[in-house]
Parts: sequence; structure tokens; C-alpha cells
Amino acid sequence: MDIQAINRVQLPFPPALASAVTHFYGELLGLTRMPQPPGPVLRFAARGQRVDLVPTEQAAAAPGLTPLSFEVQGLPQLRKRLLDAAFPLEEHQPLPGYLRFFVHDPAGNRLEFVEPDVS
Repeated sequence: MDIQAINRVQLPFPPALASAVTHFYGELLGLTRMPQPPGPVLRFAARGQRVDLVPTEQAAAAPGLTPLSFEVQGLPQLRKRLLDAAFPLEEHQPLPGYLRFFVHDPAGNRLEFVEPDVS
């Protein structure tokens, strides 16, 4: 048996933030909104993988933990888009060979964005 890829990840969000979460993942990150399953789950596609956002009253991951890391192309453009939307970035943890930053989504989930540094 070989694990081939991650099929999906689930992140929590407070139900009252559904609109902000949808805007963040759909508009700011540019993920494709997928057909919704029955119920209030928000589903997005990142190529062949899914990001499911599940409404819950439970808190997001513990501070400092990163439940999801995206490898992207065009990291500087994404960085600008998030800064223009007033999302503070964490850029103090270098990763050799990569451009990198962290941001919290509207629900408080800490996300990492990396791009191989080809310079």
C-alpha cells in the first residue's frame, strides 16, 4: 500500500463567519467552490484535493499549530492580495529553499503558504 495524496482536509469555522470564510477561500485564495454536500459544510477544491470547512462552535486549532499548508505559484501576488484585504501575515520563520508566510483565516485557522525559491 502506498499513500498517493491527501484527498481532503477539514477545518472548523463558527457558523456566523460562513460569508467571511467563503470570501477568504474563494475570492482571496482563489480556490474553486465545489457542489455542497447536504448540510452546512463549505467545500473548495485545490486541484485534486478538497478543503472542507465545517461549521462548529469548537475553537480552531491550538495557537501556533498549522493545520494546513499550501504550496502555491505566485506567492508574492497572494501575499499582496491578503495584505490589501487587511490580513496580517507572519513572515518571521524562514524555511530554506522556500518563500513562506502564515496567515489566519477568518475562523482563526493558521495556514501556511510556501513556494520553492528559484532565485
